[in-house]
Amino acid sequence: MSLFNVFNVSGSALNAETIRLNTTASNLANAESVNGDSSKIYRARHPVFQTMMDTSDPFAEEQGAASGVRVMGIVESTAPPLQRYAPENPLANKDGYVFTSNVNSIEEMTNMISANRSFATNIEAINTARDLLLKTISMGH
Repeated sequence: MSLFNVFNVSGSALNAETIRLNTTASNLANAESVNGDSSKIYRARHPVFQTMMDTSDPFAEEQGAASGVRVMGIVESTAPPLQRYAPENPLANKDGYVFTSNVNSIEEMTNMISANRSFATNIEAINTARDLLLKTISMGH
């Protein structure tokens, strides 16, 4: 892998982690949402990542030469929403139940910490590659 490829790989990872952070923030913002209709309640969303392989090298896949990461899409959780008896709530259905989002705040905070660390690691990789390139250039002078 060329030193220049570090910028492409880390850049695609930064993009993916940004989407992950935005999705997590959206989940946390809607964690306490309620509705009287279970089909209209907010459901947790999570991005799906895929490794991009370098197709210019026929042996890249065998050697594990990744060329980045891409977001394939955002999937919605299939876990059922939580049901709570709250007849005083104006959003309650005819039986007095409200449905709350299936977002797990602890899981989302863990995802946020993980995404933040991955983001910082990729920034560090970019900075290291930049420093190596600058030192290589200065060796010629």
